[in-house]
Order: sequence, then structure tokens, then C-alpha cells
Amino acid sequence: MRQREIMNNVFEAKPIPVVPLRGGTVFPGVTTTVSIGRRTSLAAVHAAIERGGDLLVVVQRDAEVETPGFDDLFPVGILATARDMLRTPVGIQMLVELHRRVQLTGIDGNDPFLIGRYEELAEEDAIDEELKVETIAYLEKYIELVGETNQQIMTMTRASRTTGELADYVAGLISLPFDVEIALLSDLNGRSRLEKILEHLRQEVRIADIRSKIQSDAHQGAEKAQRDFMLREQMKAIRKELGDDDEDAPEDLRSKIENAGMPEKVLERALSELKRLEYQGQQSAEASVIRTYLEWLTELPWTNETEDNFDIGHVRQVLDADHFGLEDVKERIVEYVAVRKLAGKDMKGAIINLNGPPGVGKTSIATSVARAVGREMVRISLGGVRDEAEIRGHRRTYIGAIPGRIIRALRDAKTRNPVIVLDEIDKVGTDWRGDPASALLEVLDPEQNHSFTDHYLEVPFDLSQVIFITTSNQLSTIPAALLDRMESITMPGYIEDEKLAIARQYLLKKQQEANGIGGLEVNIDDEALRGLIRYHTLEAGVRQLERNLGKVVRKLAVRVASGETGPFTVAEADVDEIMGPRKFTYGVIEEQDEIGLVTGLAVNAYGGNTLPIEVSLSEGNGRITLTGSLGDVMQESAQAALTYARSNARSLGLEPAIFDKVNVHIHVPDGATPKDGPSAGIAMATAIISAFTRRPVRRDVAMTGEVTLRGKVLPIGGLKSKTIAAHRAGIKTVLLPKDNAKDIPELPERIRQDLELIPVGHLDEVIAVALLEPVGPVMKVGDEKAAEPIVMPPPVTNGNAGERIGRIN
Repeated sequence: MRQREIMNNVFEAKPIPVVPLRGGTVFPGVTTTVSIGRRTSLAAVHAAIERGGDLLVVVQRDAEVETPGFDDLFPVGILATARDMLRTPVGIQMLVELHRRVQLTGIDGNDPFLIGRYEELAEEDAIDEELKVETIAYLEKYIELVGETNQQIMTMTRASRTTGELADYVAGLISLPFDVEIALLSDLNGRSRLEKILEHLRQEVRIADIRSKIQSDAHQGAEKAQRDFMLREQMKAIRKELGDDDEDAPEDLRSKIENAGMPEKVLERALSELKRLEYQGQQSAEASVIRTYLEWLTELPWTNETEDNFDIGHVRQVLDADHFGLEDVKERIVEYVAVRKLAGKDMKGAIINLNGPPGVGKTSIATSVARAVGREMVRISLGGVRDEAEIRGHRRTYIGAIPGRIIRALRDAKTRNPVIVLDEIDKVGTDWRGDPASALLEVLDPEQNHSFTDHYLEVPFDLSQVIFITTSNQLSTIPAALLDRMESITMPGYIEDEKLAIARQYLLKKQQEANGIGGLEVNIDDEALRGLIRYHTLEAGVRQLERNLGKVVRKLAVRVASGETGPFTVAEADVDEIMGPRKFTYGVIEEQDEIGLVTGLAVNAYGGNTLPIEVSLSEGNGRITLTGSLGDVMQESAQAALTYARSNARSLGLEPAIFDKVNVHIHVPDGATPKDGPSAGIAMATAIISAFTRRPVRRDVAMTGEVTLRGKVLPIGGLKSKTIAAHRAGIKTVLLPKDNAKDIPELPERIRQDLELIPVGHLDEVIAVALLEPVGPVMKVGDEKAAEPIVMPPPVTNGNAGERIGRIN
């Protein structure tokens, strides 16, 4: 914005001594004093006085620069006349008369002082009485609020003729930010300057008003507190004279404290706080805080506990009645009850983590555990919790402070040995308010939780008799130190037969009750249930299956409301009519054996899945392309697989030079879903070798395993979830690492019967099983067919039409 105008060809640039100011500025139209500290500035003032007094006052951009140059100075300065030099206790002061704004055009020298040249500026000014009156009024109010009233100053302001003169005079009176001062100095329009001054005065008056109000309120509050204190003391004296000075509240609290069964140290703390309450009185500001604290102490179950049911048969019966399968979890609970029955209260509470996909029954089985052993159950959802105080509580110094969720759960349970379910522990967050996962370390450590201290209570509470059951969808997001404190049990999901039994024995009855037809006989054919499972759900658990059953039952409820009485039978055709078009396919593998197309296996937080891996070759220079949203680890697996193929080219019947003549493109479909992990290594290596040797891959074979540069097959995780996915897709043979053979007995019996599980230790064994005889000659250097890309037909949907994978284990 151009606000000033240099009048060229009217005034010539004139050399003059220059005095630079640091950290502030001055304005024309007044006579004032300026502190002189630098040797060069002192010399400039002396020279100016000897030559008649004229000098140029300018402002430095950076106060730290000791010897400024032209670029270090703001271009607009003030032509002034130095009248005298004064020595004061605070230093040398220059008495100077400030005339008008001029333009600094250059610096001619700096020894022994700065000599500059300037040109005159033409300023625009006006007479605006209304603006002047408003500014003077705000200035008077401002001076009154800050307590610096001076009649002489106000007389001078009223004597200003133009808006520019008034703006410059007021700017020199009030405290302004440095950038505002520079803007006012550079502004050649008097009205504009005065409007800026007025706006600043308005703001300062508002701030001063608020400050004055705060001080007044504080003074009134102090007077009221003193008055209330005097009245309370008089009331005490009056009650004493009347013989009515007993207050029931402290005595009631004392009785509750004595009957709460607190440990000795906690009892001492409670009585100490009660004494403070009695001393301060019920009307004091802190009385409610102390009273709330004591009420929390008295409401906690220090000695109350429920009697465990040690009947092993009853425990098994309850667990089997509520859940189908899940033998690992049930067996662990039975073990706990048996050991508790023998060891008594010397045994500490169990800390169990149930890890698995959504919908497999992690939270519901925790409820069954509480019912089986006869304990109270409290559920705490940790999903999205980011504040450490949610676990440990807030300190009492904060307004509205309360204990953390653990102590609140014990208060709600009214027993010191409940079952506490910490749901979604893998979704605990971290931010500037603290790390809740770290706070859980003490809660879930059997060696520490016997003296858990909440920040609000500030006294220890014994959590050693509590059964903690945590749930999670994945272990990778749980801190290692926290995971180490828990016994983790994996719940990978259900196979079709298990889902069928769960639907018939549990879910159908539950949905009948929920939809008002619990008393009617409803029979759903096995084929109809299998149709629901195969063609309308794609999940490791049974949550979507339950929703689909609810849809079927609601259709029956409409018929009942219309007058039908049943019984009802639902066939497969009825399911297709109710559910509409099939969303998924089942048991469909590739239509034919393909070159360069291998079926891998993957697992993520939602269960297992198949993972087609495609390899295409084209003429080029040996470049490798990886697509499909592959993570770093998966890309490294592809590089390792290709390196193995190159290093073993001759044993595969290939010429090593072929790899420098062909571009390799590896693609994993479902490109929008991120994928990572090392277990696709043997699948990638098999696809690459198939493409180069032109040996088709068996379409009924799936494989999983990490591969090394020497072709060794390393173990992987999630075998149960992967074999379930292979079984669902109609795969007949699964190749798995030899080190995972020990996990085969833990697979469902139906999986072991229907799948041929072949442990392999080297890639040669994989190739021998997965690859068929070549359909053409292997690729060679100079082979014209090498330039033709091997086109892969799009893979047939294999029953896994949803997201394939988030991470490959």
C-alpha cells in the first residue's frame, strides 16, 4: 500500500546527521527528550548542534544491530532540531524539537557518525471536528482509567488544529505496539492516523473497563467473605448459648467411616479429613470437597466380597449354555475356579486377554464368566480413551474431580472381587493429557495391583482379588509392557458348522424373543441357514448373521401380526426371497489353472481371507513393479522372492540373463485396501517362477509362509483364520511352513478333514506341489515371445468379496 508521495524535482536530497532510535519511535509536532547511548549518535548530536541543530531522527528495524546501514532503517524519519544535551542519572538525554516527516534516501557515511540524505514528503491532512472530539473523549476516559489525569495535556490536545496534528500528539502520549508506531509514522494521511489512534483507544478503554470490573468484583468478594465469616461466628455463638451446637453431618460421616471396614492407614486418613471438616465448619468453601471425598471412601467395598461358586460342573454348564465352542476360554476359567477352590484367597485374580475379530463373543463370554463363578460384573469401555485421569482419577485440587473408572466400577459393583471387563483395550489412545495404557500397567500387574492408588483417593486399594478380562481385535496396537501382563487367548472365529449350531441354538431364539414371537415354533432348514451364512455374511464372528436372522424373524412377525398362528418353516427359497440378491459367493475358486496366478492366505483384525497374487512379464530392462497398496514388509518379500528366482535360474531351467530383459509386475488385487506382512513370500515366489517357467499353478492350492533368499520357508501366525478362509473358498490343499505343523492339531476337526495340509520347509517343496507341467518353453534371452506379456484373466470371485486384508501375518 503506497501511503506517501515523494515530491521529486521540488526539494533536493540534503546531507544531514542521522540519529537512529532502537525499540521505539517519536512523532512530529512536540519537543521531547531522547536517550542517547551510542558513541556515533552522541557525535551526530554534537555535530548537529554546532551546525545549527538540524538532524534526522530515524528508527531501526532490528534493535540488536549496533551499526545500522540504510537497509536496517525504516525509510520515513523525522526532521528535528537538537536544542541541548542533558546529563541525567539515567544517561545522556537530547532535548529535541520534532518538526515533520521526511524521506530517508540514503546513507553517505557512518564515521564518526551517520550522515544521510533526505527528501521532503507531502502529507495529506484535514480538519474533522467530529473525529477530533470523539478521539479526545476516549483519550480523557483512558487517562482517567489509568489514573494519570493531566489538565495541561488535555489542553494541548484540544489546541490541535488538524487530525494529523492530534494523531501525532496522542501517539506520543499513549503506549503503542512497535509495529503500530511504525505504521503511524509511515502513514502520511492525517485522518487515517487519527482513525487508527481512535481504534486503539477504544480497545484500551475496553480492557481498562474489564480490569477495573475485575478489581471491583474481587474487592466485593473479599468483603462478602469477611462478612459471611463474621456472621457464621455469631451463629456459632448463638447456637452455643441455646445449647443447640451439635451438627449431625460430621457424626453421620464418623459412623459411616467406622463401619466401612477400612484398612488402618485409610481409616487414619479419613478421620484426619473428618477433623478438618469439623474445624472448618459445614459452611466453608472446602467443606463440600472434603465431604464428597469422605463419602467416596465410605462407599467403597473395602471388605465386602461375593462368595465364589467352586462347583466345576456348574461352571461348565453355565459356560456351555451361553456359548458354543470357545473351548480354550472355557478351559481357562475352569482352571481358575479349580485352583481358587484349592488355594483359597491366597490366589490372586486372573488377568485374561481375549483377542479376536468382532462378533466372536469376547464381551459376552466375560458376562458368562461372572455368572458362572457367581460374581458381579462391571464393563469399562476403553475405546477412544485418551486421558490418564480416566483410569487413575483427577486430583482433588481440580473442580469437579472424581475417581477414575476402576474405583467407580468397584463402587458400582459393591464388592471388592468383581469381574471387570476392559473392553477394546487395543483402542486406547495417547495425547498431551497422558497415556492411559501406561496407567493400566499398575492395574493389570498382579505384583502391584494389591496397592492401587487412585489420584483422587490418594490411599491404596487392593485389586488383587478382581478378575480382569480385557478384549481386543489385534495385539499389535497394545504396548508390549501391557501385553506382557496379560494371558492372551486367541479367538480366531467360527467355521460354518459352528455358525450353524450357534444360529440354531442361540441366535434364532434370541431374535424370536426380541421380535415378540418367542412362544411360536419356528424352524429354519439347515440349507436355509447355510444359505444365510454362505451368501449373505462374510465375517469371522456371527454379528451379521444375527442381524440377518433378525430380518427373517421380523418377516415372520409381520405374518403373525396379520393373523397367522404358525408353526413356521423357513426354506432356502424363503431366505433368498427375504434377503434379496446374494451378496457373496461361496466355494468358488479359479476356473482354470493359470500361469503366474497364486492364491495366498492372509489375516487381519476381521478374520482370515484369501489373497490372489498376480505376476505379469513384459519386454523391458529388468524393472520390478509392485502394485496393490503393499506395505514395506510385503514389498521386501517380493524383492526376496525375485532374488531367489534369479539366483536359482539355472536349476529352474532359465538363463540368468533373462531377468535383465524382462520387466516383472506383481499385483495384489483389492488395491484400495492396504496390505503388509511377510507371509505372502512363498506365494509371490511361486507366482514369479510360474510366470518365467510357464508352469500353471494349481487352482485348488493355497499357501502361506515367509521366504528367505535361500528358499527356506519360515513360520507365520494366524493359521486357524487362514485355513478357515481357504476352506470357505473351496481350496483343497494348503501349503504351510513346517514349523507351523505343531498348530495343526488345534485346527477345527472339519478343517483337518476337508483340507490337505502339507507342511513345507523349502520353496522346492512348494514348487513340486503347486506347479503343473509347463504349457510352453521357458523364457529365454532373445525369445520373441518374451516380449509378449502374459495376460492374466481377472480372477473369479472366490467367496471373499469384501476387504481382503489389512495385514498379512
